Amino acid sequence: MPPAELAARLGAGLLSFPVTHFDDRLAFDEPRYREHLAWQAEFGVAGLFAGGGTGEGFSLTTAEIDAVVRAAVDEVGARVPVVAPATGGTAQAVAQARAAQDAGAAGLLLLPPYLTEGTQAGLAAHVTAVCAAVEVGVIVYSRSNAVFDDVTVAELAGKNPNLIGLKDGVGDIERLTRTYARVGDRLLYIGGLPTAETFALPLLQLGVTTYSSALYNFAPRFALRFFAAVRAQDRPAVYRMLNDFVIPYLDIRDRNRGYAVSIVKAGLNVVGRNGGRVRPPLTDLTPDEQAALAALVATVV
Repeated sequence: MPPAELAARLGAGLLSFPVTHFDDRLAFDEPRYREHLAWQAEFGVAGLFAGGGTGEGFSLTTAEIDAVVRAAVDEVGARVPVVAPATGGTAQAVAQARAAQDAGAAGLLLLPPYLTEGTQAGLAAHVTAVCAAVEVGVIVYSRSNAVFDDVTVAELAGKNPNLIGLKDGVGDIERLTRTYARVGDRLLYIGGLPTAETFALPLLQLGVTTYSSALYNFAPRFALRFFAAVRAQDRPAVYRMLNDFVIPYLDIRDRNRGYAVSIVKAGLNVVGRNGGRVRPPLTDLTPDEQAALAALVATVV
């Protein structure tokens, strides 16, 4: 898929980051993963990001990432664009990017390098190396130890034709305003803060026209209703859904570190779709927390 076409497809609707299923020994469970992807593709989502943060990409080996991406492309790639992760240092990210392109992924999400900090020039060199290694569209994730300022984003957009998007995991209003003012619609802007629905309406005004919904994993119809209300700027509907479901969901999520991922698998469990367990260092919800989540989810599914 040409990068410009991918950007248009992703920008036209809601995005989802599917969980990665593990068996009882915490090994990749490909049949359950494929079943989940097939279900996720039924509802009109604009793109599926395999092995991302919600997919516990940080806990997957390079070989597992390749297996996850290939399974996703084979299962749903003909219906929904599959975006693959590129992680770690530059050499590893380049290798994963090339493998994903070979597997047929429509594009890449370039995640922050692991456990290191760099200058803007160093981060720019990292992004450029990955973009130069492939022909597919690349989205860079600005978060944590890889936060890009507006000048760097503009330079990268000018230098790399296949850089198609910026996913924001910071939520800095001034930084986003400066970036959009400088770069405009040259890039697709994706909301990437945990439980992105919380920030979707205000960030829409800053040019962030879509976001990655973890809720879509287990409540796809609700997630799509919420997205439609955001895009229509229907404030009463957005805040009604925030009060009725999203904020109580956040209250459970915030009980422990790492629950932004754990609660999604728990959500699948409570709707009867067997999300399974998370890998360490994440921990699963307690039985009481899962019961509270089940009662809440029952109000929207």
